[in-house]
Amino acid sequence: MKPEGAAPALSLVIPAYNEEVRLGGSLESVGAFASSWPGGCEVIIVDDGSRDRTAAIATEFASKRPGTRILLNEVNRGKGYSIRRGVLEARGVNVLVSDADLSTPLSEAVKLIGRLESLGQGIVVGSRALASSNVEIHQNVIRETMGRVFNVLVRSITRLPFRDTQCGFKAMTRSVVTPIFRRARVDRFSWDVEILYVAHRRGIPIEEIPVTWRNAPGSKVGILSAPLNMLLDVARIRRRYRQGWYDADPEAQG
Repeated sequence: MKPEGAAPALSLVIPAYNEEVRLGGSLESVGAFASSWPGGCEVIIVDDGSRDRTAAIATEFASKRPGTRILLNEVNRGKGYSIRRGVLEARGVNVLVSDADLSTPLSEAVKLIGRLESLGQGIVVGSRALASSNVEIHQNVIRETMGRVFNVLVRSITRLPFRDTQCGFKAMTRSVVTPIFRRARVDRFSWDVEILYVAHRRGIPIEEIPVTWRNAPGSKVGILSAPLNMLLDVARIRRRYRQGWYDADPEAQG
């Protein structure tokens, strides 16, 4: 049993924006997962200024399950901002980031955390793009093609070796990634690239492993506007790194 007041083994961070249709079902799985995790698991749900009942559903869930926190963004700030806020509030030894729709089932966390513990510290990226990945329900052709093209451009610009930076299922050693998140600035969908790029350049161990993934309809990524904005963010990430933006940890200095 985890001693009272001790940090949990895992923090599960879930960003949510206008997810009232799917969130209730997802939270049933979240509750079962967190209750069974060895060493304890806290759940942090970040409502990103939703205009529906997302916050109310999350708050009701938290009222029935100790160890759950709801963070409310007053306005829509973006997925990257919400994940950053959740990670910086986390107390767990490790952090697992998951999309609210649970496109990757939480049972896959065992693989990611197991690999993370084998590395000692670092980041483990769930991937839909490896030969042994199990994509049970695909996105439509346009979105899949858009994702592949984006990944090719990301690898060309950043030299990152990963085949799928955008899968919303990642495990991290909290103490290792906290300084990066404190300096991170990408508020929207390229947050993954920012964290992975800085970590890779710093020599932090990162491994990409295959996961099961089932597309859930209702993506918030716009087909026309999002890809251009994401590529602009990638270019900004590289420029910020060259300018030394990510070098200092303001918390450590303070």
